[in-house]
Amino acid sequence: MKNIKSLKSLKTLRLAEGLTGTEIARRVGICKSFYHQIENGQKRLSYEMAIKIANIFKKKPDEIFLDDFN
Repeated sequence: MKNIKSLKSLKTLRLAEGLTGTEIARRVGICKSFYHQIENGQKRLSYEMAIKIANIFKKKPDEIFLDDFN
């Protein structure tokens, strides 16, 4: 089960940056439905994908997803 705090953090970051899920998906090279499933805790993401997403926000993956990998 995903940690809800980190998933809410991901959505909060996205909204704070004024980005849509579609824009994040395009930037990391996945379809928008897959990104939304990640954000909603329905899909697990690889550490590589976590790095790509974190780079968009200029953060380290652990700052956003650490609880998901514990």
